[in-house]
Amino acid sequence: MASLLPRRAAAAAARRLLLRPSPPPGAAAARRGSWALPAALVRRGGLVGGRWVETPAAFPVLDPASGEELGRVADCGAAEARAAVRAAHEAGAAWGRLPAKERSVRLRRWYELMVENKEELAAIVTAENGKPLKEAQGEILYSASFLEWFAEEARRVYGDVIPASAKDRRILVLKQPVGVAAIITPWNFPSAMITRKVGAALAAGCTVVVKPAEDTPLSALALGELANQAGIPAGVYNVVPCSRQQTPAVGEVLCTDPLVAKISFTGSTATGKILLKHAAGTVKRVSMELGGHAPFIVFDSANVDRAVAGALASKYRNSGQTCVCTNRFLVQKGIHDKFVEKFAKAIERELHVGSGFDAKTTQGPLINEKAVEKVERHINDAVSQGASVVTGGKRHSLGKNFFEPTLLSNVTTKMLCTQEETFGPLAPVIKFETEAEAIAIANAADVGLAGYFYSQDPAQIWRVAEQLEVGMVGVNEGIVSSVESPFGGVKQSGLGREGSKYGIDEYLEIKYVCFGGL
Repeated sequence: MASLLPRRAAAAAARRLLLRPSPPPGAAAARRGSWALPAALVRRGGLVGGRWVETPAAFPVLDPASGEELGRVADCGAAEARAAVRAAHEAGAAWGRLPAKERSVRLRRWYELMVENKEELAAIVTAENGKPLKEAQGEILYSASFLEWFAEEARRVYGDVIPASAKDRRILVLKQPVGVAAIITPWNFPSAMITRKVGAALAAGCTVVVKPAEDTPLSALALGELANQAGIPAGVYNVVPCSRQQTPAVGEVLCTDPLVAKISFTGSTATGKILLKHAAGTVKRVSMELGGHAPFIVFDSANVDRAVAGALASKYRNSGQTCVCTNRFLVQKGIHDKFVEKFAKAIERELHVGSGFDAKTTQGPLINEKAVEKVERHINDAVSQGASVVTGGKRHSLGKNFFEPTLLSNVTTKMLCTQEETFGPLAPVIKFETEAEAIAIANAADVGLAGYFYSQDPAQIWRVAEQLEVGMVGVNEGIVSSVESPFGGVKQSGLGREGSKYGIDEYLEIKYVCFGGL
């Protein structure tokens, strides 16, 4: 097992080792622009019990735009994961007993530090994830807002008093933290997916062990550095970064260790099912935000210009790599051709592919080669079955992981792109005739995270909003996420809700106390 360095020594080591040099002159440097990772926030070790942990092995973190190595991070394994769980368990009693106001103050300070360091945090997100810097800056503010929100919600965990049927009894209801929570997060929002979970957990009085995606561990570690600065006690926030090879072992520890009471996971439905099986052995509390396959329906009554603007935002944010991105466009026959024409012009006019550090970029690279290959496979399958490429359709001339924003027409429900989540910049359009037909196509998926539709018919709006089998509906709106709103899906898109006043309940147990003999 890796040794635990004293915090001060680890910080000094971090300053010496963590910052890679600014890129040298040449093609790769030109492609990336002049930037360097912020030394003050970049950490390479795991965070266990408030200390930075070194491991014998390390794994590379790559820039998806160039393929170059940004640096190497400690490759934690099962031993480090168990140590992190123990550290969280040992810190749990004191953190849970801390007055809610005190937890609120610490979370608020963490939020303030995120805002103060928003530019540096955004640069880390763009470097390891590839999304445009403007989007990364938006993610950091969105991410910080969950710490602010749950700092306030920490003081609003109310119990209850229930009238008893016997006059000598009183019935009390308490809400208490569940305990240690394992937090397993994806690469597409490497900061926000952590704080949306961790903010609620810490506000409730839980402690956490975070397992970030192997593609984007630097954001989780930067949050750890700021947590330390904010006065979050040692062991309350732990991070165990690991490579793809170590992920199964670390995941199994987090899902089976009896000291872990709760698992919160965001990722694919397939992986979620594996974690559920592991968690069943010790009957852990579980919340999961899994795969999406969002429909975007445009009815004949829709305002076409607004629908196009919503489609552009919903589909191409983060180059189509979000769980709530539209995956299937369903456009009614009477408005179909007009919508496709305007959508294609908007794509060609407003979307610009390039490095995330280029100010004019709206579409960064996909996360890796595997993601690019999936987009290509979906396009080739659709075209082979009669779909037409309206715009885009191939890898961008920048090469590597860049892909042209693509629009397909003449799409049918037999094509892969309408049956699987693409997770890339591909917009397939299906023509439909009746409302009932659109609802049937939209609800045919075995997942149901988000759905969108555009209509100006009030009666139709109520009907469709109620009939769509999804957890979140955007009506004449292409972006639905906000800190105040409950985020989650139905069917195989997951369990539970995140954010909003409901998010904290995922980390609380209800205890009934019967006070007798009065």
